[in-house]
Amino acid sequence: MHAVAGWRRALLWPLALLVRWWGRTLRFEISPEDERNVRKNDEPVAFVVWHNRLFLVSEVYRRYRGGRELYALISASKDGALLAAFFEMVGGMRAVRGSSSRLGREAASALIEQQRAGNDIGITPDGPRGPCYDFKAGAVIVPRRTGAPLLLLGGDFDSAWQLKSWDRFYLPRPFSKVRIQCQLVPNATLADRDGAVATIRERMLAINPDRAAVS
Repeated sequence: MHAVAGWRRALLWPLALLVRWWGRTLRFEISPEDERNVRKNDEPVAFVVWHNRLFLVSEVYRRYRGGRELYALISASKDGALLAAFFEMVGGMRAVRGSSSRLGREAASALIEQQRAGNDIGITPDGPRGPCYDFKAGAVIVPRRTGAPLLLLGGDFDSAWQLKSWDRFYLPRPFSKVRIQCQLVPNATLADRDGAVATIRERMLAINPDRAAVS
């Protein structure tokens, strides 16, 4: 299991501070209903976001869901160690380290433990390598076990850059407007796994319009 410490961790701080500032400049537009959904705090949730909207997670979490810790599955590799350290610095998010190949079962068990302890978990159903917007059935394993509702995050950008990565990652321009949508999905919906995966994917696509020419 790789980790980042010492001077390598210190080098991440300037980038983390830049991303914190960047996120705080964004002008979020959110309806009262969506804000109620994201602020629902009487039980832990499984936070679901497409990989290319990950930039929004720490700021959405900071503004609307303070008080609960958020744990997400991050690779046990060296790259995963950098990502885990970075997300902790930016938004205080915690990592469960593992992969779908070697440590997947152990990582899933750790996420289940964290959720049952009262913490939120984060899921990127098309990560870490895609294809983009492919909702993998394994993404619902943990919430099916814990009984937690899903909280679907949507972001629509007025002005953003899109990277030439596999997920066409969105970087909203500083001081730009982002329309946020957050939908709750009751855990009972997950009883029919295949049907739930198809339905949730359609809802995720609807609240995350893929604009190829965001300027």
